[in-house]
Amino acid sequence: MSQSPQAGSMSAPLHRLLSQAADAVQGVREGKSLTELLGRVPADLRPGTQALAFTALRRLGGAEAARQQLAPKAPPARVDALLLTALALLWPDPEPDSSPMYADHTLVDQAVHAAKQRAPASAAFINAVLRRFLRERGALVAAAERSPLGAFNHPAWWVEKLRLDWPAQWQALLAANNRPPPMTLRVHAQRATADDYVKRLAAAGIAARALGAPTPQAVVLDKPVPVSALPGFAEGLVSVQDAAAQLAAPLVVGAGLKPGARVLDACAAPGGKTAHLLELQPDLQLTALDADAQRLIRVQDNLNRLQQQATLKAADARQTGTWWDGQPFDAILLDAPCSASGIVRRHPDVRWLRRPDDITALARIQAELLDALWPLLAPGGRLVYATCSVFRAEGQAQLDAFLQRQTDAKSHAVPGFTGHLLPLADNGSQQQSPLDGFFYALITKP
Repeated sequence: MSQSPQAGSMSAPLHRLLSQAADAVQGVREGKSLTELLGRVPADLRPGTQALAFTALRRLGGAEAARQQLAPKAPPARVDALLLTALALLWPDPEPDSSPMYADHTLVDQAVHAAKQRAPASAAFINAVLRRFLRERGALVAAAERSPLGAFNHPAWWVEKLRLDWPAQWQALLAANNRPPPMTLRVHAQRATADDYVKRLAAAGIAARALGAPTPQAVVLDKPVPVSALPGFAEGLVSVQDAAAQLAAPLVVGAGLKPGARVLDACAAPGGKTAHLLELQPDLQLTALDADAQRLIRVQDNLNRLQQQATLKAADARQTGTWWDGQPFDAILLDAPCSASGIVRRHPDVRWLRRPDDITALARIQAELLDALWPLLAPGGRLVYATCSVFRAEGQAQLDAFLQRQTDAKSHAVPGFTGHLLPLADNGSQQQSPLDGFFYALITKP
């Protein structure tokens, strides 16, 4: 998963980074994935562009609400994206003791510079709007925050859905989504302990801590670093994986599957959970399935780095007749396609890309996957259903409906592993959690 970049990585001229970040914001507003958009940015500009784009998207609701006050008639998309990016970067940081990336006057000057190259006729307009925002910032921010969009930097329907699903935690969840996440690693279980790796990181000048149970292989860095700086990364000693995602493989393996057990990772890309399964039990006969053949390339790259082997198949898991050999699986991991509402802090574009009817459509796909894969599970086997979502429609409600349809299925509560996991300390406080938002269910067949 992508990590929040650091402002210190931004060495390119600011006006070039602002223009690239504005392109990214414009692309997201047009429905494109930020990951895809950043992939088009020149390599030397990518870290700085990502830093600015992440911040802009986390504050985009407030910036849009303020722009509507400052310029009720929206300018052309290319100009609007630059203006919104600059307004977001000029927005007061809600975190205490934080300092802005750039001085206000520098940011305005460089935004105008970017406008002159991007849309020359708009430069005076950009300058006037940004300078007015600085003069009236307190009042404009206060007015913007009177709307759900400006107050929470999420679409109003998303805010309402969280309020209904989590009446005691919805505001804390929204706030957590707007903070950068920690960078978390998974230490290879067969090669080192988390405590050993923390010591190795310390020797390399990287501060970190081991999380401990229920994620004994997880290490959280004090500050994100490039993977090239991680000791042993190229050799497969460690991988980047959120702590919540590290709960999947132990649930699948349980107390240990029989030697040579047949296991299916049904929606495997990008392959972190596939690799974790093989780290915990290297002798598994593991099939990694994904509907996207291109994404399976990344799965294979991960397996190569970790010196692991699995059978990779590109197919829709629901169409079992096209890929299944007829032999039942001892365990199935279904990390189903979902809204990604639990990992918004890592992917700040998700909230702006999703639409209300997406949740219904995704829940339908999840149900179809569960029903298609259930007959493939051997008697006595276990199926782990997972989504990186905090919406109940993709979690507990999905599980409840499945158990009603499949009367032979039995759900097992495993404290610390199953149910809805929220990216909040103690599932309710305002503190940031090292875990992303996830839902897990452990289901067995008699």
